[in-house]
Amino acid sequence: MAQEAQRAYLDAGVLARLSRLTLNARQPMLGSVTGLHRSATRGSSVEFAEYRKYAPGDDIKFVDWRVFARTDRFYMKEFEADTNLRCQLVLDATGSMAYAGRHGRKLDYAIRLAATLAHLLVHQGDAVGLSLITHAGLKEIPPRRAPSHLRHIFDAFDALKPGGTADLAEALHTLAEKIKRRALVVVLSDFFAEPEPLINAFQHMRFQKHDLALFHLLDRDEASFEFDRPIRFNDLESSFQLITDPALIAADYRREFDAHLEVLQRSSREFGADYQRVFTDHDYEQVLAAFMLQRLRAAGAGGGAA
Repeated sequence: MAQEAQRAYLDAGVLARLSRLTLNARQPMLGSVTGLHRSATRGSSVEFAEYRKYAPGDDIKFVDWRVFARTDRFYMKEFEADTNLRCQLVLDATGSMAYAGRHGRKLDYAIRLAATLAHLLVHQGDAVGLSLITHAGLKEIPPRRAPSHLRHIFDAFDALKPGGTADLAEALHTLAEKIKRRALVVVLSDFFAEPEPLINAFQHMRFQKHDLALFHLLDRDEASFEFDRPIRFNDLESSFQLITDPALIAADYRREFDAHLEVLQRSSREFGADYQRVFTDHDYEQVLAAFMLQRLRAAGAGGGAA
C-alpha cells in the first residue's frame, strides 16, 4: 500500500472509506477461486439453488432423503457456488479525453476512477485487467488477483499520453470476443462517436454475458457550451479547426449534444448496461460510492439477467 499511495491518483482516505463497501457483480460470474460473487455454475456453498433429478454417478450425499421419503424418487440438492470476479477496465485514451476544463483533464479523472476501482477489487480478492484504447490500437494487461499486479496497471496509467483517434466501437467488439470468461467490463470514455455503432458494441458485450458498466465522462464546457465571444475550436483528434461565433451555433449544438446523451443512456439501459453519466466537477468518491451501493442493492434484489 505504501508504494501505491504515492500515486497521485490514489487517496488513502478515499480507499479506506470505500473499502467498507463491496463491489458486486450484477450477474453470475465464472471463476476458479472461492470469492464474493455468485457463480454461473453450481457448487456446494451454503446457499441452496434448486433441485434436479438424480443421474448415475452423482454423489449421494446431496440426495434429499426427505423428498425421497415423500415421493419415492431421488432428487439432488444444488447450491450456488461463490466465485471470484474478473474485471476488465477499458479506458479511452484518444485525443478528446485530453480536454481540460476548469477541473482538469477528463483522462485524469478517468484514471482516478479506474485506479481506485482496481485497488478496491484486488484487495477484495478479485482479478483486474486493463485495456487502453489508443490511436495505436489496443494495449492490454490481463487480469490478475495479486496486489503486486496493480503496479503494472498504475505504470500504464503513468505512461499514458492521450492523442489521436480510434474506432471505439470496433475496439469494444474486439474486447467482447477476447474476454473469454464472464467479466465485469468497466468502460470509461466520453463516447464521442456515432451512437449506433457504440450501441451495437454494448449489445455485443451483453450477448457475451459480460456485466457492462459505462462511465460517460464529460466536462461542463461540453454540456453548457457557454462561450461568449468568437473563438477557434480545435479538434483534439485531428487537425480540423473552426473559427465561429458560438452564439450562432449554440442552440443547434446543445440540441445535438442532448440527443446524443439521451440515446446512449436510453439504449444502454434497455439491454442491461449500467450507465453512469459523470462530469469532471463531481466528487469522484461520491461517484464510486453511489456506483457500488447501487450494485449492492441490485445484488440484494436478485441481480441482473444471466
